[in-house]
Amino acid sequence: MTVKPKHESSSSEEDIPLKATVSNTKASTLKKVKKVRKVAPKKEESSEEEDDEALSKAVKKRKKVRKENASKTKKIKIEDAIDSKVEKTNPDDKSDDSDTFRWWEQEENGDNTVKWVTLRHNGVMFPPEYVPLPSHVKLYYDGKPVDLPPQAEEVAGFFGGLLESDHAKNPVFQKNFFKDFLDVLNENGGTRNNIEIKSFEKCDFTKMFEYYQLQREEKKRLTPQEKKLIKLEKDKLEEPYKFCYLDGRKEQVGNFKLEPPDLFRGRGAHPKTGKLKRRVYPEDIVLNLDKDAPIPVPPAGHKWGEIRHDNTVQWLCMWRENISNSFKYVRLAANSSLKGMSDYKKFEKARELKKYIDLIRAEYTKNLKSKVMLERQISVATYLIDVFALRAGGEKSEDEADTVGCCSLRYEHVTLKPPTTVVFDFLGKDSIRYYQEVEVNKQVFKNLSIFKRPPKQPGHQLFDRLDPSILNKHLQNYMPGLTAKVFRTFNASKTMQDQLDLIPNEGTIAEKLMRYNAANRKVAILCNHQRTVTRGHVTSVQKATEKIEELEWAKIRYKKAILQLDKSQLKKDPNFFREIDDLTNEEQQAIHKRLIEREREKYNKKFIRENDKRKFENEELLPESDLQSWLASVDELEKQYAEELESGIVTVKPALQDVDKLRSQIEKLEQRIATSSLQLKDKEENSTVALSTSKISYIDPRLSVAFCKKYNVPLEKVFTKALREKFQWAIESADANWRFCET
Repeated sequence: MTVKPKHESSSSEEDIPLKATVSNTKASTLKKVKKVRKVAPKKEESSEEEDDEALSKAVKKRKKVRKENASKTKKIKIEDAIDSKVEKTNPDDKSDDSDTFRWWEQEENGDNTVKWVTLRHNGVMFPPEYVPLPSHVKLYYDGKPVDLPPQAEEVAGFFGGLLESDHAKNPVFQKNFFKDFLDVLNENGGTRNNIEIKSFEKCDFTKMFEYYQLQREEKKRLTPQEKKLIKLEKDKLEEPYKFCYLDGRKEQVGNFKLEPPDLFRGRGAHPKTGKLKRRVYPEDIVLNLDKDAPIPVPPAGHKWGEIRHDNTVQWLCMWRENISNSFKYVRLAANSSLKGMSDYKKFEKARELKKYIDLIRAEYTKNLKSKVMLERQISVATYLIDVFALRAGGEKSEDEADTVGCCSLRYEHVTLKPPTTVVFDFLGKDSIRYYQEVEVNKQVFKNLSIFKRPPKQPGHQLFDRLDPSILNKHLQNYMPGLTAKVFRTFNASKTMQDQLDLIPNEGTIAEKLMRYNAANRKVAILCNHQRTVTRGHVTSVQKATEKIEELEWAKIRYKKAILQLDKSQLKKDPNFFREIDDLTNEEQQAIHKRLIEREREKYNKKFIRENDKRKFENEELLPESDLQSWLASVDELEKQYAEELESGIVTVKPALQDVDKLRSQIEKLEQRIATSSLQLKDKEENSTVALSTSKISYIDPRLSVAFCKKYNVPLEKVFTKALREKFQWAIESADANWRFCET
């Protein structure tokens, strides 16, 4: 658990200001804070008890000073925020829709206790109620159809829909599902035809699976027009929940839709996989609004669990989910002002670490030889977090996935190979395996050997005197608000900057992007942002490879056409034509077949699409003869390719029967081949690395913006539309020379 000074919020997302405090107050506060940042020199020798007592006193002293500073500024901050209160508006007032709150241009963006003065919204959007299955679709038990109550039928259907998936074949998933299914069944009076269900093995979900599979197929067959109508209807239902009014500004809401009930999947070998995610009702939900705001109307027959008016937090709604018994929140969208302030503050906090990193590294290096075991463990943990970007970690209950971080590493997670090689092998966040074989400082290796000495054995904690709260309290002695996560953000952004500095400002956009992704990949590997190879990866690579082959074939055709027009070109530039015979007849036939099949498929889809559109608009349908005419042109093309293969004579359009024009086409094809080859290489190298996590959460977005501006790379090549909206503050505040920190 991250521990923060008392004058700060306990959540990293709950400490963003509405308005900065007066500058003289901030300046005086900073001066006082700086006085307590120095770490007192450590005595040469001390007992562990003395050390713990000294550490505790130091932390208490700093907290006392910070509390005094906070009390002096709190009143001013609250009054300042209230003074900035804008004229109250209601959700029907759309006069400010086109205005953008450019908070990043404000003089100050420090932390305030008050997050908002007025907050109005329409609550959350509930998932649709369950629609019972048709009477002929049943769960079968021991060969007999079972008449289930709707609540239990819904849960059985969750499993039935997944019947052919890997999840449904997982014994842990099956066990957890079956237990929860029986619980729901018993809660609702058991089966209606008195069949007692006891064994999972006797359950047959085939009919349910077939029904849901048919539903999926019907959905795929919807015409674009039908899909558009469905989307319009969906957008209409969602519209009231998409936005809220924060201090009179219209802001987008993030996750306003409640998750429908389903079976929990989890990542990796999660012990709760297969458990039922129960339906959330209005009675489970706490709403947060200003005191004068109209309270949203709950669904008929229900009432809200609680109404709060807490302007020190950012969430709009809150409820407790049943899988991990944790709270879920509805917050503002990623592109909202408060979210943007939160991101800005996070990266500025990481940039601030540059001022203290040398002192911290010197201190933990010195304390690697401390005679106090706690200090040694703190120093080794800080070293591992700093150098290898490990998460701090925390304690897990028995029914949670066995994921660990630095402080919760156990004996079996670390293998030592003299003289200085360490092998880490454990499950990290989201049950992603962390496996690294690294070289470490000699004293770190020696300390890890000491931490593993008998009587320790597998199952025992490596850092038996340390936990994340102790570590973070220690780190905050150096810099207010410093936690292990700040190290990850700092090292990720610093690594990205160092990698971007190595990129030459030359080459095509595709080449620059590949180098940018390579830099991003370095950061993702550092942070252990891995992913499993997607199911479609092999197919995607195959298509990309075939595309390159087809471009090569087209290039060779044009080169043959040049020689047909002017044979003397071969003597003038023999190297230009050296690949002219690279493709065998069999390879060319395979390419011809793919091209012809693709053309036929294109025209068949075009015919269906056009008629669907005409039918929807009550226009006359295209006759079948139109399709036959299109397909006849493809037959002609197929015949042409066959004749070319037999005779070796290439036929090109009249407009291209010129050597210079053909050479121009070849140059364009070579550019496309180079770009496609780079993209394919990028795709293969990124198959097991999740680049987006580090790019969104750990790399300062201003680095990516500066890269694009400096290297003339379109920003949309690096940031999706959603990310461009999320990081608008970075796009407008960073120029081509912006740096995360000076070296």
